[in-house]
Amino acid sequence: MLESVLRYTGVYRIYEGRLRAQVEKEDIPSHIGIILDGNRRWAQEQGFSQGLGHEEGANRAEELLDWCHDLGIKTVTLYVLSTENLDRTPEELATLFELIQARLNRLLNDARIVKYGVKVRAIGHMDLLPGSIFDLLKAIEEKTEGYSNHYLNIAVAYGGRAEITDVLRSVARDVKSGKMDPDAISEDTVSKRLYTAFLPNQEPDLIIRTSGEERMSGFLLWQGAYSELLFVDVFWPAFRFIDLLRAIRTYQKRRRRYGK
Repeated sequence: MLESVLRYTGVYRIYEGRLRAQVEKEDIPSHIGIILDGNRRWAQEQGFSQGLGHEEGANRAEELLDWCHDLGIKTVTLYVLSTENLDRTPEELATLFELIQARLNRLLNDARIVKYGVKVRAIGHMDLLPGSIFDLLKAIEEKTEGYSNHYLNIAVAYGGRAEITDVLRSVARDVKSGKMDPDAISEDTVSKRLYTAFLPNQEPDLIIRTSGEERMSGFLLWQGAYSELLFVDVFWPAFRFIDLLRAIRTYQKRRRRYGK
């Protein structure tokens, strides 16, 4: 154990510093989306309970705020809980909801939100969540409404198909009532009705999925149509600052290759 700690604080710290210096010489993505995957499998591999896996995953998400601020990333969208996740066992959902509520309480009183000027928004079907979580999310949104230095979007009870379906319903209502001509419907019409319409940059430059799975699972289907995708073979609780730097370096290499 001591040997691994020394190795990290020695060689890894040097590597981290060099990698950061390389990354900061080029354009940093202004908006990243992250699919936080692998909490349960990480816990299983470590011989821990699922609850501890989710707890460690929440710790990484909190650290991520500092990492992104330090690198100058303006917008972060985290895929925390999908609508499909709501089909998990009542026992696991109870653990998840308890953890989400506790972390939202911390976020509400997190001095970094004020210090960094972070607007926090929840995107998804909040009506599917327990009332206590819904109320906390609304309180956080109200508290941070006036901020615009950074944006933290929490995708919870979220599904990309559901989001697009909601847009279609909205457009259909306006057409039916005569407020909109069907021939006037454009991509801009859709973009302005997405959950993320309030953002200055709705489309993530980079989307990262941890755990090695290589699929989007309904995450930002419209917004992410032209995002760079990176699938990282690391479970979310084990995700480190080095992994974020590597992901950004890969993004930058691809941009150079495309001549962007």
